[in-house]
This record gives sequence, C-alpha cells and structure tokens, in this order.
Amino acid sequence: MTQPPHGQWPPRGAVQPPPVHGQPPAQWHGAPHHFPPPPPRRSVGAIVGICLGAVAVLVLGLVAIVSLNRDDSDHVANAGYSTLPNTPSQAGLPPSGSSSPSSSTNPFPSSPTKAPSSSSGPQKILKLGDHPILQDPNAGLQNRVCTLPQWQSSQQAAEAFFTAAGKCLDNAWGPFLEAYDLPFTPPALHFPTGASFETECGTIQVGIATAAYYCENNLYVPFRGLQTDQYGNNPGVYLALFAHEYGHHVQEVAGLMDAAWQKIYDAGQNSPAGLEMSRRKELQAQCFSGMFLGAHVDQGGTVSRDMYNKAWNDQETRGDNTSRSQDHGTNAHYASWWRAGASNNRIADCNTFSAPSSAVS
Repeated sequence: MTQPPHGQWPPRGAVQPPPVHGQPPAQWHGAPHHFPPPPPRRSVGAIVGICLGAVAVLVLGLVAIVSLNRDDSDHVANAGYSTLPNTPSQAGLPPSGSSSPSSSTNPFPSSPTKAPSSSSGPQKILKLGDHPILQDPNAGLQNRVCTLPQWQSSQQAAEAFFTAAGKCLDNAWGPFLEAYDLPFTPPALHFPTGASFETECGTIQVGIATAAYYCENNLYVPFRGLQTDQYGNNPGVYLALFAHEYGHHVQEVAGLMDAAWQKIYDAGQNSPAGLEMSRRKELQAQCFSGMFLGAHVDQGGTVSRDMYNKAWNDQETRGDNTSRSQDHGTNAHYASWWRAGASNNRIADCNTFSAPSSAVS
C-alpha cells in the first residue's frame, strides 16, 4: 500500500509546467527623462570645412591600417560550438532467458523526461507504459539463491525474516535497475510496534489494509498487521506481501511512482481515472512481487516450492473484493498479475500501464 507524500502537490519529482511563452517583456518604471536644449547653430562654411578635414583624416587612417594588416587569407571567428554535446550511451540490458510478448499500446503516454536534479549521475525517468525497463520482452530478474531464517510468529523473528528478505530483494532489483542507469538505493526498513506509526505520508493506522506499507523510500512492516493468527506458519504469504511493498520501491527508484501519482493528482484521487491509475500502480507491484518469488524458488535457498505455491494460492484472497475498495484491483486481477510475474519472470509482462482497462478493474 502506498500514499502520496503528505501535503505535497504535485508529488516530489513531478514535472512542472513550462513558463508561458509570448508574454510581454517587463516594463521599467522610474522618473521621466529630461533632454537639454540643443547647442547654438554654426555657420555653413565652418561646418563644411570641419567635415572635409574629418574625411581626410579617416581615409589616411584606413590606408595605414590596411597596409599594416594585409594577409593572404581571410579569417573568420568561430561562431559555433567547438565540441558536440555528449550523447548518452545505451545502457546494457539485464541478462534474461526466453522471450514473452509484452503489452500493447500505452493509454497513458508520458514525455521522455527525467526527474529534475541538481547533481549529475543516474536519475529517475518519469514515464509509465513507455518506461525503458518495460520495453525488453526478454528482461527479467536473475535466478538467485535467497536464504531466509525460519519463520516464527513473533516480533523479533519477523524482523530477522524481513531483514534477510530485504537483502535478497536488494540483490535482485539493484543490479536490474542499475543496468538501466537508474539511481538505486535500498529502502529503509522499519518495524513499528504500536497501533499506529508516523510516516512522511501521515499517520498510518495498523489494520488489515496495512500489513506492510511503503512511503518515500521507507518500507514499514508492523507485526501486528500481519494477521499471523489467521495465516500462521506460512512464510510464502508474508514474503509475497513484503515483495509487493518492495515493488513500490522499484517504482519509486525508476520514476514510475512519481509519474503515476502525477496522473492521479491530475485526474483526482477518487475519480474513476484516478482510481484506475492507482490500480495500475498496485497491480504492477503485484507482478513485481511474483517476479521475485519466481526468480528465487527452487534455487537452493529457502524459498521452497511450498512457499511459492502457498503465495500463489493466497493472491486470490486479496484485492478490492476483500477490502471493499476500488484502488487495488479485483481479487481475480490481483492474483492474475502476480501469477504473470511469477510464471515468466519477464518485466514486460508487468506493464500494467499499457494494459486495457478491462485487465485492471
């Protein structure tokens, strides 16, 4: 679950409108000018004599200058750039396996721009369906070993489990994003223990909807929101939920999050278009979560086939049908997008921003 930064409009990193062209120039205001009276007139003969003398002096001066500076060739000052601007090189794409088709036309086009920054180096790219990370049908996460401590339903054990899971997610997504020259940094993990906790997005109440929460490069996992009395010893369920919130961090680092929130703000957060954009954002995080588990299951670590299967089946229990909201997607779509990521591990299959509206209801 994510919320916009509290009190920010538009969201941090959003593109501001350009200045209006064609405005009249600013006018100077001050005291009026006063001109002195003209000098007395001279006689015609005196004026003619002065003019002839001046012309003679000018001609002699020009002849002297030409004779001193004569050369066999003409020289023109360089009026252009001495070097061409640097052009960015194409970033190397992450290694991948077999191909799978990507989504079709993008109903939410955005300009190819990067987030404004005062420093050089990698920057977010504020794009949606046409974002560079979503274009290669062969790109996915590398298969890696992820070793997690045994799950126990306690505050201390859960913190150890999610801390280790965070390292696995860093190792999975970090190299992928850096391959596209994006400014990856791991999110800060927090484990609040109270009935509510403070974030840059405001005060968050712990409940069914906040088993985990992401806001502005911070990932919160309140143990009281995990509902361990209901889910018991099912680490695959908790891992998929954690990977979903980490998927929002992937969106944040890439620039997808800022671009999506700009669309939501423009449309109105509770408008049909704003709610649809929110669903596209959430369903993409679902797909990213599936990619992570699909890339790490049966690789020799502790992400077992049993964890994977239980996470697969659990997705049908989550979504707007359960929460009675309209901003995350139906339970069926919540499951289908997670399974698309888990089955093929292809990020192009997670392009919810280019999917038809019928696939993100």
